[in-house]
Amino acid sequence: MSIFSSQNDPAMPAPHATQAEEQAILDQGEQDTTAPLLPTGMWRTLAMDLRAPKMHKGLDKAWSILESKVQAWAPRRTKFMWRARRVQKLQSRFESCTEEQLREHAEDLRALFRRNRDKRADIEAAMALIGEVVYRRMGFRLHLVQFAAALVMESGAVAELATGEGKTVSAVMPAVIGGWRGQGCHVITVNDYLAQRDAEWMQPIYGNLGVTVSFITGESQPHERRQAYMADVTYTTNKEVTADFLRDRLVLGRVRRLPSVLLHRMADRDKPAGADRMVMRGLACAIVDEADSVLIDEAVTPLIISGESPNAEQVESFCEAAAAARELEPGRDFRIDRKWREVRLTRHGEERTEQLTARHGGIWHGRRRREELVTQALSARELFLKGQHYVIQEGKVVIVDEFTGRLMPDRTWRDGLHQAVEAKEGLEVQPPKQTLARVSFQRFFRTYRKLSGMTGTMWENNAELWQTYRIPVVRIPTHKPCIRRQPTDRVFTNADRRWEAVVKEVQRIHAEGRPLLIGTRSVESSEHLSTLLEREGLAHQVLNAVRHAEEAEIVAQAGQPGHITIATNMAGRGTDIKLGEGVREQGGLAVIATERHESGRIDRQLFGRAGRQGDPGSAIAIISIDDELFMRYAPAWMRSLARSTPTLAHSVRRIAQGRSERMARRQRAQVLVTDDWLDENLSFARPE
Repeated sequence: MSIFSSQNDPAMPAPHATQAEEQAILDQGEQDTTAPLLPTGMWRTLAMDLRAPKMHKGLDKAWSILESKVQAWAPRRTKFMWRARRVQKLQSRFESCTEEQLREHAEDLRALFRRNRDKRADIEAAMALIGEVVYRRMGFRLHLVQFAAALVMESGAVAELATGEGKTVSAVMPAVIGGWRGQGCHVITVNDYLAQRDAEWMQPIYGNLGVTVSFITGESQPHERRQAYMADVTYTTNKEVTADFLRDRLVLGRVRRLPSVLLHRMADRDKPAGADRMVMRGLACAIVDEADSVLIDEAVTPLIISGESPNAEQVESFCEAAAAARELEPGRDFRIDRKWREVRLTRHGEERTEQLTARHGGIWHGRRRREELVTQALSARELFLKGQHYVIQEGKVVIVDEFTGRLMPDRTWRDGLHQAVEAKEGLEVQPPKQTLARVSFQRFFRTYRKLSGMTGTMWENNAELWQTYRIPVVRIPTHKPCIRRQPTDRVFTNADRRWEAVVKEVQRIHAEGRPLLIGTRSVESSEHLSTLLEREGLAHQVLNAVRHAEEAEIVAQAGQPGHITIATNMAGRGTDIKLGEGVREQGGLAVIATERHESGRIDRQLFGRAGRQGDPGSAIAIISIDDELFMRYAPAWMRSLARSTPTLAHSVRRIAQGRSERMARRQRAQVLVTDDWLDENLSFARPE
C-alpha cells in the first residue's frame, strides 16, 4: 500500500513514514486527552444510514420493471456528447496558462466543490482543466468520447465505452471531482494489480490537482488501510472494500450509530467501543471499473467473513460421504439436472445410501442429513470439475472465478461444498467455518451515496442495473468507426471436430503473420489446445488461472506479429493489446472464441479485443453442439435439430444464451430477497 501526495497533511503520517513511525503517530493521538472523540473522518461512517433500499414488491415491482424499460430510451447520449464538445472548447482557454495558474484554478475549483456550491458549468470547467493537466503530464489529448464518459460518470450513471477507448483516464476526471468534495472517492476495480497500477500511473495528474491518491490490495495491513481511506481518492477492489466494510461493522459490535459511540467515548475514553479500530470513513462516492463484472456477474455470490469452527466429527463425515458417493451409479442411484446444477437421489439411491452408511454413527442416523451429505458429495463429483471450477495448488482447492478465469485463493464454497470437493480429491479436509458477517455486493454498493461506473459491455443489462441500483447506462460511441470483421459462427457436431477446425484456422492466420488471441472457457480447455498447437509446432503463450502471474506482460505482447496467445475469460481485462509494427497492414489482431459463453456480454468482451480505436481486426467463434452452453440450456430435441440442420445452430445458441441470462437474473434477484430477509431477522446483517 502506498499514498501519493503533492503536499503533506500534518494530520496524517508522512507518505514515506515507516510502520513504527505511523503507529507512533496513531498511538499518540489515542493517548492525548485532548484528542477528538473519534478518529478523523470516522464519524461519517457512523452517521450514515447503511440500510440499503428494499426491493420493490407487487405493483411497485411491476412499475419498476416498466420504468426500467422506458428509461433506456432517454436521449442521454446526445446530451453528454453535446456537453463534451463544450468541455473541449473550454480546454483551449487553459492552454496558455502557466503551471502556477493551473494550480490556482485547481484550488479555486476545489474550494467550490468542497462547499457543494458547484453547478453544471463548474463541472465542465473542472473537466477542461483536468484535460489540460492530462495533456501536460501524459503527453496526449483526451478524445471527445472520453470527456463524454467522464460526464456520464460524474452524473451518477454507467458509461459503456468500447475496449481500448481509454476508460482508465476517463475515470480520473470524476474521481478528481469526488476527491475535491472532501469525503473520499473509491475507484473500484477487479484485481489488485489494476488497483495498484492505475493509482501509480495516474498519480502525476492527481498530484498536480492537489488530490492525494492511494491504493489498497489484499496485502495491505489495517493501519495502511486506514491511511489509504483518508486519501482523497482510493483505488481498491470490490472484495477489499466490501470486506473492510464488514470488518468495521464487526469491530463496532452492537454500538454502531454515531450518538451511541459518542456517549460511550465520553463516558469512558479508555474503552473506544471499536471506533478506533475502524479503517473506513464513509461510503460517499464510488466509481466502478468493469462495472458489468462487479455489479452484475459477481452479484450472485455474497461476501462472507467467517471464523474457525473446529468439528472433527463433521470433517470425518465429508470423507465418509465421498466414499459412499463413489459407490453410487448415475441413472440408477441419482439423476443430474445440469441446467440447474442439481443432483437428486432416486428411491433406489436413498436405500443404497442407507445401506452404505449404516455402519457409521452420529449424524448418519438421521435420514435428511445423511442424504444431504451424500447428495453434496455427488454434486462435488459430477458438477464441480478440476481445471474448470477449481485447481489444486499446494495441496489446497483454489476456486477459479467462472466469469474472469482468475484464481480466488481467499474464497471457499459455502455450506460444506468446499469440504466435499476436498474429500473428493483426497486432500486434507478443512473444518467448515462459521459465518460472522455477510453482505451481497448489490446491497453494499447500493449504500454509496453516489455510484457510477464504466465498462465495455453493459447495455444488455441496463434494465436490471436500473431496477437494482437505480442508475442508467449511457452508450458512448467509439472515437473512430469500428471496422472489425466478424463472420457468423462456425458450428461443429462434436468437440473433436471443433478443435481440429481451430488448429487449422490458427495455422492459416499465423501464416499471414497476424497475431492471434484464442479465448477458452476453462483451464482444462486452454491446456488441451496448448497441447494440440505444440504438436503442430506452433509457438504460443498460455494465460489462465494457473499461469496468471505474467498476465499483463503476456497480454501487452499479444498484438505483436505472429504471436499466438491462448487465454481464459480474463483475457487481461484492463490491459491494452497494442498492434505491433506491420500488423495493421496484415489485417490486425484475430480473435477466435472456442466456445460461446453463457452471457453474450462476455463474448462481446472477448471480440472487443480486436478492432480497437479504428484498427483492423477480425473475430470468429468456432463452437460445437456438445459445448456446456448447449448441454445445460438447450433441450435434447433442440441439440438434435442443430446437429441435423447446422444452419439452425445459431438460433439454438441464442435461445440457450437467453435462457442462461434469464436464470442468472433470477439468481441475482433471489440474493436481494435473501438480503432483505437477513436484514430483518439476523442481527449481524442489520445496521443496528
